Amino acid sequence: MATSPCSSSGVSSSSSAGLGAEAALEIRTRSVEQTLVPLVSQITTLINHKDKPKRSDKTLQAIQRVGQAVNLAVGRFVTVGEAIANENRELKEEMSIACIEAKRAGETIAQLTDVTNLDHPESDGRITIFTDKTGVVKAARLLLSSVTKVLVLADRIVIKQIIASRNKVLATMEQLEKVSSFQEFVQIFSQFGNEMVEFAHLTGDRQNDLKDEKKKARMAAARAVLEKCTMMLLTASKTCLRHPDCESALLNKEGVFHRMRLALEQVIEIVTDSRLSGENEMAPISIYTSIKEFKNKVEGLRENLYFLSKENLSTMLELILEHTEDFTDSAYTSHEHRERILEQSKQAKMELEQLVSVWMQAQSQKTKDITEDLEVAILKTCQCMNELKRELHHAATSLAADLLRYHADHMVLKALKITGVEGNLEAIAEYTCKLSEQKEQLVETCRLLRHVSGTESLEITCIHAEDTFQVTGPQIISAAETLTLHPSSKIAKENLDVFCEAWESQLSDMSMLLREISDVFEGRRGEKRAYLSLPRPGKHNANLKALKPVKLDTEEQAKLGKLGLELHLLTSDVDSETEKWEDQENEIVHHGQSISSMAHSMYLFTRGEGLLKTTQDLFHQAEVFATEGIKLASVLTAFSDQLEDDDTPLLLLEIDKLIPVCQQLQITAKTTVQGKNATFTKVDTCIRKTKGVMTILSQVLPLSCKLLKKCGTGNGWLKSPHPWRENRLQTNTNDDSMEGKTDAFGIKSLEHHVANLTFLESK
Repeated sequence: MATSPCSSSGVSSSSSAGLGAEAALEIRTRSVEQTLVPLVSQITTLINHKDKPKRSDKTLQAIQRVGQAVNLAVGRFVTVGEAIANENRELKEEMSIACIEAKRAGETIAQLTDVTNLDHPESDGRITIFTDKTGVVKAARLLLSSVTKVLVLADRIVIKQIIASRNKVLATMEQLEKVSSFQEFVQIFSQFGNEMVEFAHLTGDRQNDLKDEKKKARMAAARAVLEKCTMMLLTASKTCLRHPDCESALLNKEGVFHRMRLALEQVIEIVTDSRLSGENEMAPISIYTSIKEFKNKVEGLRENLYFLSKENLSTMLELILEHTEDFTDSAYTSHEHRERILEQSKQAKMELEQLVSVWMQAQSQKTKDITEDLEVAILKTCQCMNELKRELHHAATSLAADLLRYHADHMVLKALKITGVEGNLEAIAEYTCKLSEQKEQLVETCRLLRHVSGTESLEITCIHAEDTFQVTGPQIISAAETLTLHPSSKIAKENLDVFCEAWESQLSDMSMLLREISDVFEGRRGEKRAYLSLPRPGKHNANLKALKPVKLDTEEQAKLGKLGLELHLLTSDVDSETEKWEDQENEIVHHGQSISSMAHSMYLFTRGEGLLKTTQDLFHQAEVFATEGIKLASVLTAFSDQLEDDDTPLLLLEIDKLIPVCQQLQITAKTTVQGKNATFTKVDTCIRKTKGVMTILSQVLPLSCKLLKKCGTGNGWLKSPHPWRENRLQTNTNDDSMEGKTDAFGIKSLEHHVANLTFLESK
């Protein structure tokens, strides 16, 4: 059975080159990945061992232990797989075949790594890993293939459970829509509440397990809708039962049911990886994404002058500027922001014209001067786009902040509640108009925020916020109209309170969203972790007061462009290596990630971006970077003392290279210099030394990982942080485990409402 391509797993073909295409797996969930990664690592260790004329007894015993560990772990794995097969008849045949294949492959690997008779192979003619590595590769392929089948089948069972749970919820919702008596409603809603709790747990586990951040954000949005709508469904239904002839009450209830069905459908789309509602048509591309793509194309000219046409670039810029009209045409954008956006858009056109002119010259005559002119034009164009992005960010976030401050007192909602209880139809009409205006402002603001959100997951959160305001506004109005028509109805008042609480909750969520968008823009989170020990002027360095912090000019950035790009490539390599480690809490990985994060911020400095704004910021970061490198060297030395392996001298050699480079970088960073040329030379040296450290790190990490696997063979290599059987495949809900679970949406409040359902008020 083949896996459907989704997000890339941590099991890459590069880490298992000897295993063939079967090892290049693409899987959706972390639990499956965490089970496979250690397995691939162990059998890769076997296959990639060096065939030396002389092998120590310790090496032979280590190889045999790996083979035995693989076989034992596969045996335990198969036992669980067979139990699952017996519980799920429709998948029993497929699962049983996969388990048999896995067991057979595990036994073969154990036999081929049995080196007890290696010194006297002629005694019984036994074949070992040293005489038949092809056999080990074949067995490894079969093992990976069969284990993957078991895991994918197990994952199908989880998906099946979520779909079955959704179907139960939908069936009960249909019953709730049709009930005519309050007693019947209480009984069915109690059942519905229990089903929603079960669905909450299943989808919460799935959300946490998803690897794709975009899908995870969509799942979170759908579950948030279900959380709020469950309470709304309760009060809206009660209001309808109390006032069956009230049109606004019926409209209120129908809106809740419709929104819940859409959210349930979205959950199923995500878990089944389908496109039932047309995810591709979800929303137009954001300006942030367009600018990022445009800059990548422009910077690509450094490597290849002919990989795209000038018409292509012009079209991309036109599309970006067309999107900026969402800001300039908005009635809520301030005059100052509108003028600055228009000015920056005009500047972007001019910079692109200049770039195209130099670019065309560079294609016709390749000289050093032309190349430098092109580099300057590229930097100016990218810098201009950064400024445009900054203006758009300021326009959207300042509008959002102003709105949140203005509506913090919730005066309109309070007025609706008061006038509703008074039965004042004229006042209700006035305040519903004000709420509609507020809704339009918030919806427009969410659209602008989406353009500058910075990540796909935050884009989805913006869209969710926009939809929530768009839907909840009219629902509050219909609830308020119902209360105004029945001012003495306690249930109508409770219903309006619930919808107003949902509005207030979304405003609070929007405030958090605004902070997250600002964090991404400032580099404090997002695609790359920002190192926390960032420069604080006047605190960390006695020389800060004596030196004037300066920024690099465009010409200096151009000179550092190639060096910065090389540093960027090295950080990507190091990040790729750290992601391969099974134990992400390992001290070596921790230091490696911190070092890479700091190097990335130094690379951004060469582009005039990121948190490091001045040369003094860079020098402080370089000093902290060097200190972290020396700490890593200390950890690696301690690690090497525990090893007795032929490759240990290689590790010691890399450590011996690392320490002096870090010490030199420390000295350079601390050295006081005066004048522009001296400062630039110091910047250049710091970046070069940083690049040297990253080069060594890119060698140290894979070597350390390899040595760690050798010395740690057999220690729970097939275990994931969340055992796939116990946590992912429960078929029966455990009430005790649900008691303290916080991930499920609205459980405590839902159970409270179910427990406190009362008969209709007599008033």
